[in-house]
Amino acid sequence: MDSVAKSGTTAATPKGTGGRRGGDRKKAVSKSARAGLQFPVGRVFRFLKKGRYAQRYGAGAPIYLAAVLEYLAAEVTKKNVLELAGNAAMDNKKNRINPRHLLLAVRNDEELGKLLQGVTIASGGVLPNINPVLLPKKKISETSSASEPNSPKKKGAST
Repeated sequence: MDSVAKSGTTAATPKGTGGRRGGDRKKAVSKSARAGLQFPVGRVFRFLKKGRYAQRYGAGAPIYLAAVLEYLAAEVTKKNVLELAGNAAMDNKKNRINPRHLLLAVRNDEELGKLLQGVTIASGGVLPNINPVLLPKKKISETSSASEPNSPKKKGAST
């Protein structure tokens, strides 16, 4: 009987199967694969727990969040930010894309600007914008400018 127990041919379940009958183990399927996503659901869930945004999370929360992140990444890729930034770099006669070019590309595109409205791009600067009120007035013609002086005369001042 000792020799039978050592060889592992008893009717009990073999060691290492976790109490399941049969030794063949199914291949693990990730939550991302089950949901049909490319973004890692398990990692998103880990970050949700680590971030302490709430005490408890539903089972579908990391799946939904991963799906939203995947959609946003696909949209930004569809808009091809790098192509827009490359065009901005070429406009500035540069061969490399720097944060300034990324900012110009994002802010000049309506949809990307709305998507990244609250985002600050480090070393990006701001869009060049001068209020039209601050610009000098254009002269319409020589005759009209001669009849109207540029600065108004003071009241009560004699000439």
